[in-house]
Amino acid sequence: MDPLLILMLLAMGAFGGFAAGLLGIGGGMILVPFITMVLTARGVPETLVVHMAIATSLATIMFTSLSSVRAHHRHGAVLWRVVQLLAPGIVAGSMIGPWIGKQMDASTLAWFFGAFVAFSATQMLVNKKPAAARDLPGTGGMFAAGGLIGTLAGLVGAGGGFVSVPFMTWCGVRIHHAVATSAALGFPIALAGTVANVFYGWGEPGLPDYSLGFVYMPALLIIVAASVATAPLGARTAHKMPVRRLQKVFAVILYALAAYMFWRAA
Repeated sequence: MDPLLILMLLAMGAFGGFAAGLLGIGGGMILVPFITMVLTARGVPETLVVHMAIATSLATIMFTSLSSVRAHHRHGAVLWRVVQLLAPGIVAGSMIGPWIGKQMDASTLAWFFGAFVAFSATQMLVNKKPAAARDLPGTGGMFAAGGLIGTLAGLVGAGGGFVSVPFMTWCGVRIHHAVATSAALGFPIALAGTVANVFYGWGEPGLPDYSLGFVYMPALLIIVAASVATAPLGARTAHKMPVRRLQKVFAVILYALAAYMFWRAA
């Protein structure tokens, strides 16, 4: 692999890992457009680029979530009972999301991803937290909520934080607990989604060398090496300082990345 591409992957891994720890977003919305650029530069067929970028991004979250959740757990911020209740639905949804993505052509998937990122950027920029309107639902409601979170996360290659954090806040969970718990939910999302992407992409014509289904292993390994180092830094920062100013910066970056995906889809 070209040394410049390796440096790009290291840089995006460091940035994505920090974002994952800081905001509980899994880093996927940042990583997918950049991985798309890298795979395009590697000559991967247009029909596979976005699918592989999403699958590879999702696989990185298995590692960044473990790294960031450890830092959140030290602060006692992870609500493990909530994780237990949401995880079954999340696993089911994270298997369904990649299947839905496979049914889409590359252009449609890029449009959907861009729209989701633009919506998430707006949510971050406005920073309007839903008022606590109720308590967390029972087992059935938590399974349904987890299913929706997992499906969206598996479809766009993200950790689900932009759905799970507002949901938990709406149900009366304090924001720091919601972010920390969202980071913990990233692992079952990523594990189930990665297994699905390996299965659905197995034997797909045109995959580059060193691919495991839709997951491009060289990019995965390089990004993980950087992101695991920076995710705890992001988590510590979330507990030490107001993150509002950084949220605005990330929102602008997300708008730019959404615009890139719209451009690719056009």
